[in-house]
Amino acid sequence: MRILVTGGGGFVGRAVVERLLARGHRVRCFSRSAYPELAARGAEVMRGDLADPRAAAAACAGCDAVVHAAALIPGVPEPPRRYQAVNVGGTEAIIAGCRAHGVPRLVFTSSPSVVFGGHDLRGVDESVPYPKRYDSPYARTKAAAERAVLAANDGALATTALRPHLVWGPGDAHLVPELIARARAGRLVRVGRGPFRVDVTYIDCAAEAHLLALDALAPGSAAAGRAYFISQGEPVDLWEFVGRLLRMAGVAEVHRQVPRWLALAAAGAVEGAFRVTGRRTAPPLTRFLVREISSSHWFDIGAARRDLGYRPVVSIDEGLNRLAHWWQSGGAAGGGHRQTSA
Repeated sequence: MRILVTGGGGFVGRAVVERLLARGHRVRCFSRSAYPELAARGAEVMRGDLADPRAAAAACAGCDAVVHAAALIPGVPEPPRRYQAVNVGGTEAIIAGCRAHGVPRLVFTSSPSVVFGGHDLRGVDESVPYPKRYDSPYARTKAAAERAVLAANDGALATTALRPHLVWGPGDAHLVPELIARARAGRLVRVGRGPFRVDVTYIDCAAEAHLLALDALAPGSAAAGRAYFISQGEPVDLWEFVGRLLRMAGVAEVHRQVPRWLALAAAGAVEGAFRVTGRRTAPPLTRFLVREISSSHWFDIGAARRDLGYRPVVSIDEGLNRLAHWWQSGGAAGGGHRQTSA
């Protein structure tokens, strides 16, 4: 098959591209940047901006399936209108491209953030509703994009949405490096009274879920029109897991703690100051981040097991061993691959 992967140069997208190529598929990547290393591997690299509807739709031409993994992620210094243009407008353009070019399958890389309203989510399944309000343009626009994808499912175009949670592993240029950088700078603190249990997803598991979704998806199939939580299926204590990551990098564990209300007030003040001054950089502290690190969020992945045949292909312990080897061999110095979805 010829398969389009938007955001093929990002963390999740690249892992999907590599596995599709290994299977013998023809892969087209649609990204803003050039990725000569992917072209050298045999992928067709098409440059373009998701916010350009014509370019995004044209990328679907001649394809048998689309994996839409590209998005603006949290912390990117872009105004809300840019999140709307890329995450929502770009997704709508991909849907339109699938329809215009007769593409029958669309797998969307979503995020559990679409159902996170700032409170604990303990073992919930996909029946949990979208919240009424969001603290971040990322979560709000990803939710709107997911709804558009699932609503597009019909007899001509089968769609599904995957919600991998806290994707990590070798090649990550976002989650783990930023945690370590904050800790080294003394800007990482524990917020609220734990313990907080969270789900995490090793990169190989996230990529495998996308291939399984492509295999399972067809008009009228069990996966058509549905969203799925993806994780290791093994919630971890947030700060114990962070501690393991910090020790891997030779950084002291974080013990300093502040009340949740104080962190939220500080984050609100920081966000307000950035809005007033019109600064283009991302605020170092946001209410969305505070609520994420001071709550439990883990999910029932039974539906993915049943409908997709999903099983975590790498354990957390093995994933940490692989990440430590990559980190200590200097892999992180190369910057990894910017994650294109949360």
